Amino acid sequence: MDAVSASTDPELTEPLQPRRPYNGALRRERAAETRERIITAGAELLHESSIRDWQALTIRAVAERAGVNERTVYRYFGNERGLRDAVIHRHEEEAGIDLAGMQLDDIADIAARIFEHVSSFPLEPRPPLDPTLAEANQRQRDALLGAIAARTERWSEEDREVVAAMFDVLWSVASYERLVADWRIDSERAIRGITWVIELVEEAVRSGRGPS
Repeated sequence: MDAVSASTDPELTEPLQPRRPYNGALRRERAAETRERIITAGAELLHESSIRDWQALTIRAVAERAGVNERTVYRYFGNERGLRDAVIHRHEEEAGIDLAGMQLDDIADIAARIFEHVSSFPLEPRPPLDPTLAEANQRQRDALLGAIAARTERWSEEDREVVAAMFDVLWSVASYERLVADWRIDSERAIRGITWVIELVEEAVRSGRGPS
């Protein structure tokens, strides 16, 4: 190629365009927005059913709600367990719960925050209770209300009901199973612990200290 042709060749005469710089910050921002959208979608799905019902919280359902494909959800969270872990942490944030730094004086306040958050979830659907168990539960509730009535004549009906309900929660099979199955506490210690708390509530009632 001679000098004249070289000077007129557009590929040789046009200045090279600089490559568009890689914007890592923008990419990270978009990734964070996508992750946030997925977690928000999971939290919304969970809010539509009982807090104990996690069956609706699937990779497919969350992807559809977030407007992304399932591969994107897997890329950010690995698997369904990772997604659910992120969603439960989001609900703890919504409830204002900080378990990492909890002190003894914080327990009652955190419990109140948890239950206030749980109250935003629908109670239904729940599996129907066997009629025999339902009748037994009602007899237990009636017995508890009768047992505290003589000591709480000046209390409001609402306070008596709350105290009776607390006894019902404490002596429930679910409370015992939580101790022995989840906490791995042996049966003897579990029974001793539950009856210890029951006796503390009994003493409060005898002293006239109600929930109000």
